[in-house]
Amino acid sequence: MSFLGRSAGLIPEISSPPVVGGTEDVVTEETAVRPGNGAAPAVTPLVREGDLVAAGAAVACLRHAPDVCFVAPVAGRVARLSLLPGRRLSEIVLFREASGDVERHDTADAGTAAGLRRLMQGAGIWPWLRRRPFGGMPAHNEVPAAIAVMAADTRPLAPDPATALEGREEAFLRGVAALETLTDGPVLIFSAEGARIPDTGRGAGRIRRLICGARHPQGSAGIRIHQAFPAGLEAPVWDIHAEDVAAFGTLLETGVLPMLRLVRIGGPALREGRLLRTHPGADLRQLTRRIVAPGQHVVLAGSVLDGRPAQWLGPRDRQVSVLPREGAARKPHWLIAALSRSAIAPAIPSAGLDQAFGGALPALPFIRALAAGDDETAMKLGLLSLLEEDVALADYVLSEEGQITAQLRAMLDRIQSEFAP
Repeated sequence: MSFLGRSAGLIPEISSPPVVGGTEDVVTEETAVRPGNGAAPAVTPLVREGDLVAAGAAVACLRHAPDVCFVAPVAGRVARLSLLPGRRLSEIVLFREASGDVERHDTADAGTAAGLRRLMQGAGIWPWLRRRPFGGMPAHNEVPAAIAVMAADTRPLAPDPATALEGREEAFLRGVAALETLTDGPVLIFSAEGARIPDTGRGAGRIRRLICGARHPQGSAGIRIHQAFPAGLEAPVWDIHAEDVAAFGTLLETGVLPMLRLVRIGGPALREGRLLRTHPGADLRQLTRRIVAPGQHVVLAGSVLDGRPAQWLGPRDRQVSVLPREGAARKPHWLIAALSRSAIAPAIPSAGLDQAFGGALPALPFIRALAAGDDETAMKLGLLSLLEEDVALADYVLSEEGQITAQLRAMLDRIQSEFAP
């Protein structure tokens, strides 16, 4: 296994105005409960339009695993319940009720792995977990081979996870200790060198801290998992943000799951940047109001590299990126367009391309395997540890406009349907 040097990677230059003001708590007037990226799950709604729900109360559960719940991030009244065909969750929109209640969860059985699992699924933490390979939240009965706790984030303009943990050190340690009971493998804490991350004091045990460099993708979960504990078809690895681990620790102590998380608003289409604490499903229109520069723009949930146009903050998002909206390009002749679509542009070997994967895997052979649909070679090179966000920097370097991420997703979906146990 090659050594991922701390100087490996790139620092994409993304312009953004400086952050103005202190860190404030913002609860938006409208909120949406949405699934994470990927295929929408089939659910059973637990509320109807017009119902008043408490913050942290379940509003839907998985149809085939009713213990796994989606919860309201704020107290509010159900304004709209939207399901896709097959009763798949699109969104449940809430209007905020400032005087609403807060759901308290029973933590009496949290001393066992089974009890912890039920608590995490019922309190709404399960959608904050992400499994590799393939992505999405883990199956309700899945046991991971390892768990990665991401206390580093090297994406452009990302908020510092160490800042998010300030004043929550005990809760973080409590959450890490609880995660250890869910796996027989290691719990890997990835953090930046010199970061003020609480010391577990158990470096010789299954809880281990590993240091990341400052360049991207050093703080990308897939790259780190590939280097430290590669995921396999029968050896899934989970990852979770360090701030969510601290929220889990608070839940274990108080029975209430904190919903606010540190989020940075940045991008070249802003008059000023913001650093704030808000909740999953926050209304991005309200968060960016009055700080957007004049002119057309697009709001992304996520980073400039891997974000997507959205109205609501996703379950795992820690960034909001605001970019200028480009004018419509002149359409090329139909024959030129057809030839362009049918051809696969060759990847040119370069130092930048190698650094887009942080030196953790051979970039050019991996990209060629994706383009050729060579599942076996891609799996040998590390495909099963990666998701779209882990290869987004390669698309940025090659100016491929999502081609590599699309190829990666198509290959993962094909492998999942054909080879997954």
